[in-house]
Amino acid sequence: MDKKAKKRIEVLQKKRHNLIGQLGVVKRHPDDPAEIPKLEAEIARVEAELAKLKQG
Repeated sequence: MDKKAKKRIEVLQKKRHNLIGQLGVVKRHPDDPAEIPKLEAEIARVEAELAKLKQG
């Protein structure tokens, strides 16, 4: 794995952590019900990219 891939993995892990935190807040205080599926979709996208980077 090269430096760019390692850095991208690090950035994606931080982003995933932040998104999970946001999702927890939104679930506790659902002002906009459409925001929950958007956050879940973004988390899934980030996790898929992480898996792809870790494999290759």
